[in-house]
Amino acid sequence: MHSFLLFSPEVAAARTAGKPIVALESTIISHGMPYPQNVHTAREVEQVIRDAGAVPATIAIIKGKICVGLSEDQLETLGSSPDAIKVSRRDLPYVLSQGRLGATTVAATMICAELAGIEVFVTGGIGGVHRGAETSFDISADLQELAQTSVAVVCAGVKSILDIGLTLEYLETHGVPVLAVGQPGFPAFFTRDSGFKADFQLDSPEEQAAFIRTKWQLGLKGGVVVSNPVPAESAMAPDEIDAIIHQALQEAQQQAVTGKQVTPFLLARIKELTGGRSLATNIALVKHNALVGARLAVALHHKAA
Repeated sequence: MHSFLLFSPEVAAARTAGKPIVALESTIISHGMPYPQNVHTAREVEQVIRDAGAVPATIAIIKGKICVGLSEDQLETLGSSPDAIKVSRRDLPYVLSQGRLGATTVAATMICAELAGIEVFVTGGIGGVHRGAETSFDISADLQELAQTSVAVVCAGVKSILDIGLTLEYLETHGVPVLAVGQPGFPAFFTRDSGFKADFQLDSPEEQAAFIRTKWQLGLKGGVVVSNPVPAESAMAPDEIDAIIHQALQEAQQQAVTGKQVTPFLLARIKELTGGRSLATNIALVKHNALVGARLAVALHHKAA
């Protein structure tokens, strides 16, 4: 076992018993939602995974350890502390070596999940190529991580604040397969369809597990994107959300918001401009992803047995 890993009692027991485990990121708690909805949602998402037959493992960096599975107190601290650092691949050595409080992004959670032997990770939406990247070169580290770290990532597509077409092109270049669940189209986080198609539509967890297991058995390293659209009753109208995103992007540019601050700024501003409806959509899609991810973890577990 890696010396930096610290498993919660629930996750340690699941490992001993050979139960399927699902990783969860912590940036969505510290930077993606306001307190106390963030902590409440985190607990609900974990319960969705338990109810579907798997064990949740929320990952965060606390006191020099990669904590795989968090206690109630740790969730509360992460959700309410203004000092939590948003941790991607480059930040892991700093936050661990300096004993800082860190919330893991998609990229960092994938790294930690692979270290912990966890094959499935659930998030809201992955990062991608930012709009205007042809001049800013702003491309999320999530994409490079998907190219090299063998974890299946269940998400509601790419956050629609990004350039979805270029993101899919980047993933294709790096050989990252993009699966769609229940539809051929690739979802756009707040909305069900981005206007782009996924590579393959595989609706059942058994089909998804067979695909993923085959990929890794062939020695093809890297992740798989399992894109799962937000439930129809919780989706936002494309025209409305596109106009709001455009306004938020303009404000970010005017205020010179850059780097890792861009996504939290945009999500907070979109929440304000939608009167909180975008937050409700965000919560609904994460719960739905948790259900799909738990079922996939169970199917992968059976496939390996």
